[in-house]
Amino acid sequence: MRRLVFQEYVTLDGYAAGPDGGLGFFDAIAAHPDDDNLELLDSVDTMLLGAETYRLFAGYWPTEASADEPIAKKLNALRLVVVSTTLNSAPWGAYEPGMVVRDLDAVRALKAEQSGKDIILWGSITLFQSLLRVGLVDEVQLRIAPVLLGAGRSAFPTGGSPVGLELIEARPWGVGGVLVRYEPAAR
Repeated sequence: MRRLVFQEYVTLDGYAAGPDGGLGFFDAIAAHPDDDNLELLDSVDTMLLGAETYRLFAGYWPTEASADEPIAKKLNALRLVVVSTTLNSAPWGAYEPGMVVRDLDAVRALKAEQSGKDIILWGSITLFQSLLRVGLVDEVQLRIAPVLLGAGRSAFPTGGSPVGLELIEARPWGVGGVLVRYEPAAR
């Protein structure tokens, strides 16, 4: 079975976006080279996104604006799958368009494919929370920025049953940041 890896940039107090949905805290980490993400992309062949994150990504990654980004070539070569009940198509600039799926059963089927590398889920907080609740997330990778927002949109689900996680790795990242990797505890 293929693994599904969720990666999110968060503040030290766990927010993936500010109170207004803004991502200004990214400025604290923007100067950090993404060499380890280039390495991560060697282990994945599919990018899974929710509709909102797809719209953000599609407006930047498959465009000329991203041409100088070291990660762009690898990212644009990934198979794109968008989970959405509202989108009918997922164009990706001059690249192969993404496949739109409607529900978590489609993600379950994607993970069950016999061939292929890991699947990366970037951002897409609502989708992540749904996938985590039903046990489809194999790794939670957080890139923690040395910023405290005090309020905003949490990357994590609220309410419901607690989800136990086991630490895989923790190490310094960027200037003052930390990369942490967890896998769900055995259920």
